[in-house]
This record gives sequence, structure tokens and C-alpha cells, in this order.
Amino acid sequence: MQVFGKRDKHAVPNRGKTAMLLDYVWVIFGTFVVGLSFNAFMLPTHIASGGVAGIGIVLHWTLGWEPSYVLWAINLPVFFLGLFVLGRSFGYLDYTMKTLLGSVMLPFFIFVTANVPAATGSSLLGALFGGVGTGVGLGLVFRGRGSTGGTALAGQIIQKFSGISLGFCVSLLDTMIVLTSAFFMSLEAALYALISIYITAKMIDVVQLGFNTEKMALIISEKEDEMRQGILEEIDRGVTRIISQGGYTGDDRPMLMTVVSQSELTHLKQLVRSIDSDAFFIITNATEVFGKGFYTRS
Repeated sequence: MQVFGKRDKHAVPNRGKTAMLLDYVWVIFGTFVVGLSFNAFMLPTHIASGGVAGIGIVLHWTLGWEPSYVLWAINLPVFFLGLFVLGRSFGYLDYTMKTLLGSVMLPFFIFVTANVPAATGSSLLGALFGGVGTGVGLGLVFRGRGSTGGTALAGQIIQKFSGISLGFCVSLLDTMIVLTSAFFMSLEAALYALISIYITAKMIDVVQLGFNTEKMALIISEKEDEMRQGILEEIDRGVTRIISQGGYTGDDRPMLMTVVSQSELTHLKQLVRSIDSDAFFIITNATEVFGKGFYTRS
């Protein structure tokens, strides 16, 4: 059985040894942040917000088990089971090694920070700041192109045999953990856990995509030439002309696409209305815009 897939040399550019080493630094630092948040916020306030860490919290408060041992006892068997069951679909060798690293280092940092004093006794603050810390840590791990294993890997195994989407499998496992916390601890703790899960997801997006969100506009207007000149000259942004087709008439109609900063959005809307009040105008978020005039991130 071939365990690791062959990397397509054209799919991923050669990032160099320094960049690859930095990935491992992100994974290690990210798991440290998650471990610290676990002991400072989540564990003392009984916030079992899904994942293997949530199982560790439930077992700690019901049976007195050490969370780090619980995570090691689950993460490592799940990792090797995934390696055996998923085979090539598990991932490339570098991703596999970083997943193993994350699976080992997260329980390790939970163990070494076990004596960190609780930052708060409030369940609400524990859910809020625990979610922030966990989201930042996991975001750093994902920036390092790694994983902490656990329910994400278990979801891949379930997906292979069930055919259900990976997102649904992971959500199902996390939901079961939260419901377990409601049964063995309290409904209130489970409700706070849901808040923490939501904040964690948002903070992962912030770390991955950043705070800066540009705006992409799609404009369909009968005054296409005048609109294009206005965007180029008054707002000083590039514009792309796309040929679209009306779904009802079947006629070809030009559509303009442009990306502007948040501060330029009001100016753009005023410009569009002044040129053609009947223009069809769509605005949507655009994250991590690469190109001249915008900040870029690796």
C-alpha cells in the first residue's frame, strides 16, 4: 500500500527550506497557544467546545482524568488508524508529519501548562477568551499547513466509509461532544461551548485571512464605457470587462468587475448611482487580494 500521495511539482511552488521550517514553528507555537488557552480559560470554566480537547474536559470533570493523557490516548491511535485506513488520501508526507507533530504537541503543552492559574471563573469570559485563544492557535497551525488531528482526522475516516461530507462529519462529532457535556455537566456549560465554537471559527478566519477585507463589485450597466472610465479615473482602480449573458433575454451584456478598499466603497456606490441609477450592482467581500495596489500575504 502506498501511504503518501505523490506531490505534483506543478501544483505547489518550491517554498524553500526556511519556509518549510517556519511551517513547523507555526504548528508548535499554535499548539502552545491552544494548550495555554485550554488551561487558562476552557478547563476551569467547564467549556467543552468540541474536539478531543472537549472530551478531555468532560472526562476531567466527571472521572478526574488528566486531560493531556486523554488527548494522547485518543490522538495517537486516531492518527495511526487514519494513516492505515486513508492511505494515500491521508495527505502528503510533510502534511502527515505536521499532523503527527500537532497531535503530540497539543497534549504536551496542555500537560506543561496544567499549573497555569485560571484567568477567570466566569463561564462567559471563559467561552469568549477561550474561543479567541483556541481560534488563534488553530489558525496558526493551519497557516503552518498542519493539523492537530483529533476529530478532524476522525471525520476523514468516517467520511471514507459513509460518503458524508467532511464538514458534516466533523460537525457531527463536535455536536456529540457538546451534547455529552450537557448531559454530564450542565446545559449551561453546553450553551457556552456553542459560543466558544463560533468564536473559534471566526478567529481561525481572522488568522487565515486577516482583518482587512476588500470589496469586490460587479456592475451591469447600459452606460458601460462611462462607468469604466469613472472607475479608472475617479477611483483609480483597475476594472475588468466580462461578457455575461442575460438569463431571460439571452443577450450578451458587459459586466464590470472591480475591487476597492473599504474606504473607497462609498465613493464607488456614489459614482455608480450618479452615472446610471438603474445599474445592477453587486458588492461582496474579497479577502487576501493579490496584486498592485493591495496588500499581499504569503
